[in-house]
Formats: sequence, C-alpha cells, structure tokens
Amino acid sequence: MGHDPIFWAVAVFSVLITGVSKGGFGGLALLAVPLMALVISPVQAAGIMLPILIVMDWVGVWTYRKHWDRKLLLLLLPGAILGIAAGGLLAGYVDDQIVRIFVGVIAVLFPLYAIFKPRGGDAFIKNNRPLGIVSGIVAGFTSFIAHAGGPPYQAYAIPQNLDKQIYAGTAVMFFFVVNFVKVLPYAMLGQFDQTNLTTSLILIPIAPFGVLFGAWLVKRIDQQLFYRILYGLIFAVGLKLLWDGLV
Repeated sequence: MGHDPIFWAVAVFSVLITGVSKGGFGGLALLAVPLMALVISPVQAAGIMLPILIVMDWVGVWTYRKHWDRKLLLLLLPGAILGIAAGGLLAGYVDDQIVRIFVGVIAVLFPLYAIFKPRGGDAFIKNNRPLGIVSGIVAGFTSFIAHAGGPPYQAYAIPQNLDKQIYAGTAVMFFFVVNFVKVLPYAMLGQFDQTNLTTSLILIPIAPFGVLFGAWLVKRIDQQLFYRILYGLIFAVGLKLLWDGLV
C-alpha cells in the first residue's frame, strides 16, 4: 500500500460508498471488500474495513436511534452470532472465491424473486421464524468472511414491509451488533496488525460523511423508489461478486 495512489483512491471510494450503505442503502456495502481486493488481498481488505465499519455503525446508531424494529432484531441476531462463530472456526479452510460465489448467488436471486415471486411469497417469509433464524446465521457467516451479510439479511428483512426509516434503522442496529461481535475472532486471526490499523485510522475520518449522506437520501426518496433502488443495487452487487468468484 504505502504511497500507492491507486490503492488510496480505491480505499477512499470504498469507505464513502460503505458509508452511504450504512446510512440506509444496504446493497452498496457489499462492493467495498471486492473493490479493495482488486489492489490488496481480500483478507487484508476485510481487516482494514472492520474498524471503519464500527465507526460508521456508531454514527448510524445515533442517526436511527428512534427508528428500529426490536422484534426483528431479537429474531435475527442469535442466528447471526452462531454464523460469526462458524465463520471464525472455518476461516482457515474457506476459499474467498467460494464465499464470493455463494453471496453473489443470493444477491442475484433475491431481486429476481422479488420481481417474479409467487403470490403470497412475502407473507410466507414474513411469518416464517425458522427462515429468519437461517437468514441470521447466513448473514453472520458471510459478514464474517467478507463483510457481505447484506443479501441474507435483506432477503428476510425487506419482505417485512417496514417503513423505509425503520428498515434502515433496523439494518444499522443489526450490523452494529454483528460487527462488534466480529472484533474478537478477527483479532485472534491476526487481522489487526500495525499496517491494517494505521490504514484504518487514516480512512476513518471519511466514514461519517458517507453515513450522513446516505441517511439524508433515505429521508428524501419515495419509499417505492427506495426499494426499487435497493433491489437494483443488490442485483448489481451480486453480478459483481459472481464475476469475481468465477473469474
């Protein structure tokens, strides 16, 4: 990294789009690690991004402190913690490309399902508690491996038909807990070395600007348009992850 201008340009852009994602546009955050993995290793990219994500989470928690769904969090978070534990145990054995393909398939199929879903599909998901637990587990696992827990979370959360601010706030609270839980296993895996932490500290001041801009957009965009944009972002990110994983 050092003085490499390409790395720093990619890193700054990744932090900004992750901030917008934390502000309410959940699909964008998936792009950060794959983008940074174009110039550094995916493992190092994940290690650099986690402290930045935690700072963004605090900004997001303050922004949405009055807008979140307690019942949904209590359903999803226990599974997510199990998924993180599984990710920590399997981290040395799981290939990065397989994870990208796995997450990419979820991200591509979910918007297609949302458009062409059978009648009553949302109602089936909304009332399906076991499916919520499974979504939490998958979100925790993929978040641990590549900060890519968005699609599994969204696959269950979006059919709940929450108000856009409640949806955004619940996502912020969910990933605040998930990222905090990831700190210990990341440290045990040696991802917080001096190089990574120094890079994180340099990039952290950029984080709040992206979060606040994302929150500003959520308040001003029509709810139907908001979900259309969200579906489009998830689909685009899924194609990107599939491409990275297969190529």
